[in-house]
Amino acid sequence: MIKRLACASLLAVLAACGSAPVGPGFYRVERGDTLSKIARSNRQSVPSIVRWNNLTNPDSIEVGQVLRVAPPGGAASANGSTSGAIRSSGAQNTPAAPRPAPADTAPSAPPASTISLVWPADGTVIRRFDGGNSKGIDISAAAGTPVVAAAAGTVVYAGNGLRGYGNLLILKHNSDYLTAYAHNRALMVKEGQSVARGQKIAEMGDTDTDRVMLHFELRYEGRSIDPSRALPPR
Repeated sequence: MIKRLACASLLAVLAACGSAPVGPGFYRVERGDTLSKIARSNRQSVPSIVRWNNLTNPDSIEVGQVLRVAPPGGAASANGSTSGAIRSSGAQNTPAAPRPAPADTAPSAPPASTISLVWPADGTVIRRFDGGNSKGIDISAAAGTPVVAAAAGTVVYAGNGLRGYGNLLILKHNSDYLTAYAHNRALMVKEGQSVARGQKIAEMGDTDTDRVMLHFELRYEGRSIDPSRALPPR
């Protein structure tokens, strides 16, 4: 079983891998940040940032999470400030819809961009994504079953340094998406290597778990989302 503490470790790795620049009026959470610190740095109030991002728990922001830190459409914030970066002179902008809360503890909203995946392994899905205890899906099959890249990308992590994940691979597909493949018996690719969609990258195993399975995660901007949305029906 994937340990809850290990999820935080994996999130930090994934967020570091997916640190693409964010647009004006937004901020990507870094290690050591708090909501009050982010608010002070951007001359905004904590309630305003909570409201603009629909945050259900202001104390649960995570490394890699992207937050709106300027008023949508240049509207005044709670402390009366406005953002010149997202307003235009002489024209009134239409207020943008608040970004959904990206906390891993709640079901994730559909991402702004999409990715199409192939199934990373044959087998039976024994556990599905719930956004809380399960950050991905678990696929059970015989030891040695091929594990393939769900999409073309680059290997950004290959090793067993994250407790609870065993032999783990993380692939970066673009500036938004990463996939993770845990508990492998053997890893067939190395960090920095480019892989093709459907290419064999590992063999299914039971490292750091109590049964043979593949734990597969899909991450969008550093937060876990349901892989089933991007996988073809079975």
